[in-house]
This record gives sequence, structure tokens and C-alpha cells, in this order.
Amino acid sequence: MYPVINLILFLALCVLLFQLRQRGWKLSRQILAGLVAGMVFGLGLQLFYGTQSAAVTATLEWTGVVAAGYISLLRMIIMPLVLVMMIAAVLKLREVADLGRIGGAIVGLLIGTTMIAALVGILVTAAFGLTADSITQGARELASAEALAQRYETVAGLSLPEVLIRFVPANVFYDLTEARPTSIIAVVLFGILFGIAALGVARESPERGAQIETFVETTRLIVMRLVHLVMALTPYGILALIGGVVASSDAGDIATLLSFVVASYLAIAIMFAVHAILLFLHGVGLPTYFRAVWPVLAFAFTSRSSAATIPLNVETQVESLRVATPIANLSATLGATIGQNGCAGIYPAMLAVMIAPSMGLDPLALDFIAGLIGVIAISSFGVAGVGGGATFAALIVLPAMGFPVTVAAVLISIEPLIDMARTALNVNGSMTAGVVTQRWLGRSIAR
Repeated sequence: MYPVINLILFLALCVLLFQLRQRGWKLSRQILAGLVAGMVFGLGLQLFYGTQSAAVTATLEWTGVVAAGYISLLRMIIMPLVLVMMIAAVLKLREVADLGRIGGAIVGLLIGTTMIAALVGILVTAAFGLTADSITQGARELASAEALAQRYETVAGLSLPEVLIRFVPANVFYDLTEARPTSIIAVVLFGILFGIAALGVARESPERGAQIETFVETTRLIVMRLVHLVMALTPYGILALIGGVVASSDAGDIATLLSFVVASYLAIAIMFAVHAILLFLHGVGLPTYFRAVWPVLAFAFTSRSSAATIPLNVETQVESLRVATPIANLSATLGATIGQNGCAGIYPAMLAVMIAPSMGLDPLALDFIAGLIGVIAISSFGVAGVGGGATFAALIVLPAMGFPVTVAAVLISIEPLIDMARTALNVNGSMTAGVVTQRWLGRSIAR
């Protein structure tokens, strides 16, 4: 009967969240309420039953229906949203030159901050004295190495140029099914090319150009309405997601790998400070900025999906941060696939530094640091914008450096705990790129 009692409590929390919505609470406050309720529910399960309890397992199987269903709905809207947003962004620019200027500025900021993030990851890992040997002893997830090795086969033997080639869409319908880790950036490229082609048709025939704009805008409105329908379920999804993470987190695993957890969060905090400095130098009020973006960061933290955060990301940039729509669309979409500071920058850099001593290399040697940052900068293109993107980045960077990937399997037990903060950093990096690009080019870009 214990799982039944737990599920009744879970449903009661869902009813409470629904009542908050009925009382007119904004979505951001509902998200915060769902986050707090999920933490309380998960902590209560762990304290009362213990992590390995059959009652907890049975409870999470059912609450997992809500969590997995919500994530599936988010993934359902990602590809249509990315495609339509990219086409709409290009059409709003009117000129391909504007697309080049905005895209170049955004990509430059994303890659530049990712290189800084990699350097931060290197220095923090070295300061903590973390090595692969120091964390493998006592870890309980080495069985994950086999599954990780199978996943590694999808990118095994590929050089960095070959990885970049995989970003080009050969069959956009195949990529719209999110069949490849690089599908999102492939759809982004197709959307840009489709938008450029539409601009060409509009120049040749203004009448058809008006029809194209009407069609794209109507499609965008329909997709955004679908997005809002899914986003209305966010508080309940977050309740189930964060409750499952807290209830299933093993204190023993966390204690064993505590130094890595602390080092990761310190590196992430430093990068948030770097973003803040970059914004401050461009005249952005930090209190105003962080008040506007915290609901987006909270959603990214709990969903662990940069791509799923795109709708909130764009809406916040346009409505609260006064960023032009084309810039917001490009920064949010590109930021979900390119130059993710947490997943593509900090994480693979930390793993490489931990492995380097066992390979007879000095992780603080300038040639090693320069080579690692260069590899990370190139491989940061196309990191998947959903949960697991950091692992995919590691599977590219470590072999490129000649390192084994098995150390990543050891950390899978604490991945959700760290990945939540990494995803929030990724999303903040994309918003920072949008705001700074607005300051650079905003006067010449129509809203």
C-alpha cells in the first residue's frame, strides 16, 4: 500500500499546482512551486523509505509516466519549433547580409565563451587535484561502461572533419525525427537555407513573397500555440522530474564523487560570473537581467534540455530583455546546438585533465591546454541539446585527444545532479549571446 499512498500524495501536489494556476499565478511562479514541491516529495521518499526501497521504485515507475510523457511532448515540439523559428528569423532579416552579421556574432560569442569555459574547467580540475584514478575507486556504475561503449560506436573512428560533415543534412525528414545526435543543427542549417531561398523568391515576385510570409507567420503562430499548450504542463513535469532525481540520488555515490560534484559546480558558478561580466561591460543591468531569466534557468535546470528551453528563451529575450526577434531566434536555437558552455566546454575539459596524468601528460602544460581548447572549440558544434549532450561531447573530445572514454561511465551515477546546472549554464550562455549581439547590432535590426 505504500506506493499507493505515495501516489496519492503526488496527485495532491498536482492538484495544488493546478489550483495555483487557477488563482492566476504566472508560469514562472508555477515552475518554482513545482520545483520546490518536487524536491520536498523526493526528499520525503528518500528519508522515509531509502533509495533502494521497493516502494520508492514502484512509486517512481508511476510518477515517471508523467515525467517521461512530459519530456516526450517537449521533444515532439523541438524540431518543428526549430525549423519554423529559423525560417521566420531569416525572413524577418530581409537581407542575407544581416543573417551573416547576426549569425557570425552569435556563433563567435558562443564559441568564445565555450573556450573560456574549457579553460575554467581545466584550471578548476587541476586546483582540486582530480584524477581518473581518484574517482574510480568505490564507484558503483562501472557496469555503464558497456552501454557507453556501444554509444561510442556511433562516433568511433570519426575525425573532427568527418564529425563536422555529419552536421550537414542529407535527408531533412530523417533529421526531423531527431534520429542523429547532430539532427538539431542539421535542421537549423536546412531552415536557414530554406529561408534564404524564400527571400530569393520574394525578391523575384513580391506577391509570392507576401504569400510566403503569411504562410510562415501562420505556421509559426500555430507551432507557438502548441508550445504554449505543452508549456502549461511544465509545473507537473518538473514536479515529477525533480522528485525522481532527488528520490533516486544515492548518497553513497554522491559522497564518493563529491569532489567532482563540488569542482563542477564551482566551474559552472565561475562561468555564470563570466557571463555577468560580459553583460555588465555592455551596459546590461545585472539585477534586471537575472530577474528576467531566472524562470528560464529554472526550467532548464529541471528539464535538462537546452532545446526544450528554446520557447521560454526566445520569449524572455524578446519581451523582457528587448532583444530583436531575429536575434533571439538565432541565439536561442544556435545556443541549443553550438558552443554549450557547460556540456561542450567544462565537462569534456574536466575529464581530459583527469585522464591526462595516467597517459603521462602534464595537464597544465601550455601545449596540452591549447590543444584541448582547440579540440573542444571545434567539437562544440552540434552538441545535442537534450539530456546526454555532455556525454556526446566527451565521446568526441576524449578520442580526439587519444584518451579512453570509460571514465565517463563512472560519472553516470551523478550525471543528473551535475547536468541540471550545466544545462542552465548552456541556456544562460545563449541568452547572453543574444543580449550582447543586440547591443552590437540591434540598432540596425528590426524587432
